[in-house]
Amino acid sequence: MRVSNKACVRHLGRQSMKAAKTRNCIAVLAIALTTVLFTSLFTIALSINDGFQQSNFRQAGGYNHATFKSLTQEQFGEIKEDPLIKEWGLRRFIGMPTEAPFHKSHVEIGYSDPTQAKWMFCQPQEGRLPQEGTNEAATDTRVLELLGVEPVLGAEFTLTFGIGAGSVETTQTFTLCGWWEYDEAIPADHVLIPESRLESILAETGYVPGQDASGAGLWGLDVMLDSSLHIEQDVQTILANHGYQDQNRQEDNYVNTGVNWGYTGAKMAENMDPATLAALAAVLLLIVFTGYLIIYNVFQISVTNDIRFYGLLKTIGTTGRQIKALLRQQALLLSCIGIPIGLVLGWMVGGLLAPMVIQRLDGVVSTVSVHPLIFVGSALFALFTVLLSCAKPGRLAAKVSPIEAVRYTEGSQSKKKAKRGSGRVSPFSMARANLGRSKGKTVVTVLSLSLAVVLTTITATFVGGFDMDKYLSKSICTDFVLADAGHFQVGDTFHAGMALPQEVIDQVTSQGGVAEGGKVYGMTTAVQEGVTEDWFRSANQQWYTEEQMESLITGMERDAGNHLLDRAQLYGMEGFALDQLDVMEGDLSKLYEPGGRYIAAVYNKDDYGKWRPDSHWAKVGDQVTLRYVSEFEYYSPTTGEVFGSEPPEKEAYLSRAVEYQEVTYEVAALVAVPSCLGYGYYGADEFVLNDATFCQDTQSDSVMLYAFNTQEGGATAMEDFLADYTENQNPQYDYVSKVTYQAEFESFRAMFLMLGGALSFIVGLVGVLNFFNAILTGILTRKREFAVLQSIGMTGRQLKIMLVWEGLFYALGSILIALVLALVLGPLSAPTLENLFWFFTYHLTVTPVLILLPIFLLLGGLVPLAVYRSVARVSVVERLREAEG
Repeated sequence: MRVSNKACVRHLGRQSMKAAKTRNCIAVLAIALTTVLFTSLFTIALSINDGFQQSNFRQAGGYNHATFKSLTQEQFGEIKEDPLIKEWGLRRFIGMPTEAPFHKSHVEIGYSDPTQAKWMFCQPQEGRLPQEGTNEAATDTRVLELLGVEPVLGAEFTLTFGIGAGSVETTQTFTLCGWWEYDEAIPADHVLIPESRLESILAETGYVPGQDASGAGLWGLDVMLDSSLHIEQDVQTILANHGYQDQNRQEDNYVNTGVNWGYTGAKMAENMDPATLAALAAVLLLIVFTGYLIIYNVFQISVTNDIRFYGLLKTIGTTGRQIKALLRQQALLLSCIGIPIGLVLGWMVGGLLAPMVIQRLDGVVSTVSVHPLIFVGSALFALFTVLLSCAKPGRLAAKVSPIEAVRYTEGSQSKKKAKRGSGRVSPFSMARANLGRSKGKTVVTVLSLSLAVVLTTITATFVGGFDMDKYLSKSICTDFVLADAGHFQVGDTFHAGMALPQEVIDQVTSQGGVAEGGKVYGMTTAVQEGVTEDWFRSANQQWYTEEQMESLITGMERDAGNHLLDRAQLYGMEGFALDQLDVMEGDLSKLYEPGGRYIAAVYNKDDYGKWRPDSHWAKVGDQVTLRYVSEFEYYSPTTGEVFGSEPPEKEAYLSRAVEYQEVTYEVAALVAVPSCLGYGYYGADEFVLNDATFCQDTQSDSVMLYAFNTQEGGATAMEDFLADYTENQNPQYDYVSKVTYQAEFESFRAMFLMLGGALSFIVGLVGVLNFFNAILTGILTRKREFAVLQSIGMTGRQLKIMLVWEGLFYALGSILIALVLALVLGPLSAPTLENLFWFFTYHLTVTPVLILLPIFLLLGGLVPLAVYRSVARVSVVERLREAEG
């Protein structure tokens, strides 16, 4: 016969909770602290993610999901109506100024509608966007500063710029109608003009949109979709819906597209593999386990303390299922109090820590996320942890029989019989025996404490393994590198106009403090090498389709040995620059001989410093013949008609060398060129010659850059000089320095230290609370036992010593386990960390363990004494009576 007694069970649960106010406070605190852990970590993680995304959007130039580039007006009108597109914006680029004062800045001129302007962060803070039919323009404060124009509405300014690829130049005057603050994180400055003005400029100059690859004058469609998790798939669907594709440029239905790489969700979904999923699962399990340790202990001890109560309930017919429901009800009621408190406190803690962490990340926007996922996710994680934590104690309470419940004491379920010993009983031996009475509680408490030590040790090992030399080696190999400003701009290729004059180098050396330095000469003339067809295909297959590759090879010139004549890229280096090269194989000393016919083949390394043997074809001892071309002739690929020494403007053409000199070299070494000494772009096989041979054979002497080291203590003065010189005295030139990258490295390291320290601190709080809870409930549940011991002659001092030893055993056990885990996990995780961070070098450290040891010992001694002091206020007789009652 089934009886409806849910109301009775709920009443019993509420009355039971009222009778255990101390336990409730500890449980609420445990749940709240666990929720604080989840909420603060989620707040920090999502704040960093939001900051990264905002920074990515600025670097990408906007936060629209995707772009359909260089469309005709008809294609634009057709695609924008696709049902997958929720919002769209129009952008029409027309040109860029490249001469001073814009030679260090990337400035784009064009039309953007209000939606697109908002997505590109080009909303005027003063004024408005330009109106159609006017000569108005809106821009940022950086452009106005370079022009020397005050940001005052109505001010006029004049720009000279090339349209499209720069083949047509025009000078236009505009009236300032709006401006916004310059954001250095955004790679391009914008001058926004009306679409009607753009059309008039095209008509005035005779430029036809689409006549070159720049896309000037064509229609650019930027879109927002339903979600950022599957942008690429949605773009492909949109193209297919209208009969377009973005894979083969040679087809008539080709449309160039772009996906905003700034959305981390899209990148994560795209790169989600089993290893990434396993790592995320491990992190989530660690977080849940941390909360589980404390909440489980609270309910386990609570059940142990109330086991007689559950036994009595069974004697009156309460089922095990009802007792489990009673425990779950109590857990949910406590969660209703603890979780909201934890959500608020956790967000506040995360809100304090997130900006401190983010400010250590170079270029990341500081923000505190209020994403609903923080609160919903934290609440669900906390609730799941609570229910998981009370499951095992619920089973214990449900299974115990009434007779066992009456006889139950902590550790009484053990099947093993205690061995009789002849040794002397002491507080030390009693403390050791007491920990063995409830092995589960002891293990949980020790693990909870040790987890904080392990996390602290891992953080210290991780941050301590950041190798500044490795980090700097990838960015800069000398104290300073000086060059034309265009050399440091993405997309600029080296030409004679960017050569660094000797007088600029003399200005630097005349300051004093230069210990050693050397020039790197750049190539300004045409150089060809003969390569096999197989090598050409393997080196370029990633850039071309099969049809494009066949067409390209068919039109290439061949040498007498039937080798394809491909472009080569050369360096000329003085001795100091040669010293900075990383030699993989061979003898670089041969290149120091002026006029020697020796050459070094340049190989590449991957992100982790490993050589890529497939990045060049030449080997040590090979003979390399370079063709230095002084004149080409251009001809029609279909008719063979020769156009002369200048390429035609509107007809397809091929080229062949008619005047050249061939020089054969021996490969003396295989080397890698540090990025700070390189061109900054690739696409051709590279070789290094010494400076004299380079100038003699290329018939050019254009210095691409000057690299140098300063004497000890001279870096600061040189930094100050170059900052002033390149900003005020000679702004055509720019520099990079080791000091800049050192500051970036320290900021990066400090960020991880702070994040790991915050995590360790929160987990440490969980561990300390668990320890305090274990000691408190252990003493409270043994009040009668302590009273009995004192009644038969045990002194208060002996009892205190026993409790202190128990606390010390907890502390020492935690430190010992943490030390073992650190010694085991460190070497195991080292290869993974070195793969993830190319500048990481593993070093074993146990310093955190040694630092935390005295703190844990102090904690293990003081907490038991403080708890016992509150219990000892009641006399032995009263405690005996209270326990019996």
